[in-house]
Amino acid sequence: MSLMEKFDIIVIGAGSGNMLVGDGFEGLKVALIDEGRPFGGTCLNRGCIPTKMLAHTGAVAEEIRHASRFGLGKPVVKPDWSAIHDRVFDRIDPIANGSEASRSISETVALKRGHARFTDPHTVEVTLFDGTVEQLHGERFVIATGSRPSIPEIPGLDHPDIAPLIHTSDSIMRVEQLPSSLIVLGGGVVACEFADIFANLGVKVTVIQRSGTLLRRKDADIARAFTHELAHRDQGQINVRLNQQAMEVEPGPNGLTLYTCDADGIEYSYNANAILVATGRVPNSDKIGREEAGLEVDESGYLVVDETLRTSVPHIYALGDVDNPHELKHVANHEARVVRHNLLHPEAPITVGDRPVPWAMFTTPQIASVGATEAELAESGVPYVSAIHFHRDVAYGWALEDDGDHFVKVLAHSETGLILGAHIYGPDAALLLQPLIQAMTFGLDAATMARGQYWPHPGLQEVVENALLKLPEPQEKKASSKSASADTGAVKAKTPRWGKKPRS
Repeated sequence: MSLMEKFDIIVIGAGSGNMLVGDGFEGLKVALIDEGRPFGGTCLNRGCIPTKMLAHTGAVAEEIRHASRFGLGKPVVKPDWSAIHDRVFDRIDPIANGSEASRSISETVALKRGHARFTDPHTVEVTLFDGTVEQLHGERFVIATGSRPSIPEIPGLDHPDIAPLIHTSDSIMRVEQLPSSLIVLGGGVVACEFADIFANLGVKVTVIQRSGTLLRRKDADIARAFTHELAHRDQGQINVRLNQQAMEVEPGPNGLTLYTCDADGIEYSYNANAILVATGRVPNSDKIGREEAGLEVDESGYLVVDETLRTSVPHIYALGDVDNPHELKHVANHEARVVRHNLLHPEAPITVGDRPVPWAMFTTPQIASVGATEAELAESGVPYVSAIHFHRDVAYGWALEDDGDHFVKVLAHSETGLILGAHIYGPDAALLLQPLIQAMTFGLDAATMARGQYWPHPGLQEVVENALLKLPEPQEKKASSKSASADTGAVKAKTPRWGKKPRS
């Protein structure tokens, strides 16, 4: 074991943690520790970026299959997995390798490739890839170790004969050959995205979900619409099985057999070439020696942090999936900017804030959402109104031949008109959501947003405009209008400001 090396700042995790160190850190001795392969975190290598590249490929394939609705005949789609795979990773892997190489020769950062674990609040033990163990002392730390797929305890899942056929989101995109059939365990965002991707690429997909709907934690209208769409794909590529619990896996005719059971005790069996386990993720707080460091976690294992992203140990910060259950890259990046500032300016710390957090799922069709769901508002007692407008009812929806139940749903405070939530199901949902995110973030009420700007005609964004226009007039505006009309001496009624954002 080598002598203990001392650092001003030690960063553990090189996903969003890799964003921290740059200009302004001159004169500070910094260590960056990462055990991920390839280098660079989940988003770049196993998450957001490669999945969206694959999702777009699948969406193109699906669009081609439906070319006849535009009068373009019936072309045949023949996915070439090798070419698809290379398109994704021939772009991503050089970025990961280049980033690692750049950090390796950095004069600012000492890169340590291996696993770090606290032995006390100021010391980590790093087991490097070559087996060497180093002790590092740090004055301040940043934990950015992310999360990992959760693996349920299903008998046979670790059977040696089928181990190469069991995948998580970490491995499924790197398979050398596209399976002809795939079982997807789970019904959340990750499970649904991969089910959609592989079905669009010609794989026979069976989705096993233990509850009665996919996306059960999302807006109920979104969950119902997407569950119905996925279960009724016209090419018959997806078999959705709800209210079934996975019971056992064993070698089978096509590679493996999964046995399930429903609430009535009826048993089922499914054969496939492979299984994708997508039943959730867990924070990597349990792998870093959190007890030795004195770090507190919540009931789900996320590190407890304050508004400046300090943990329960004042000289240790945390960011990303290890502290935030949103588990979204844009949230981790924002937290990285906050931690970066607070490391450089401890005398004037900033807070992470309470801005609305959006999410998007890049299936066909896309889904995007921000803010509260209708169920959450009803439970909290916040007075609200809602409105839905369908893509098929705007001109660009006609251009798309959109004959499905795709829609924009907006929720607003019934007294102030401020937008409380927005949920979009349909083409370009992630793009259409952005103006609604802006309105929520900067306190723009629904009526002002709808009529206070131009909406290019006949753009698809008119579906957002029309949803906003369908919302009932807020009570504060009604009261103000009545008061102004009664004042006969008023030359022009002033438009009231519709109040501050309510707390839900």
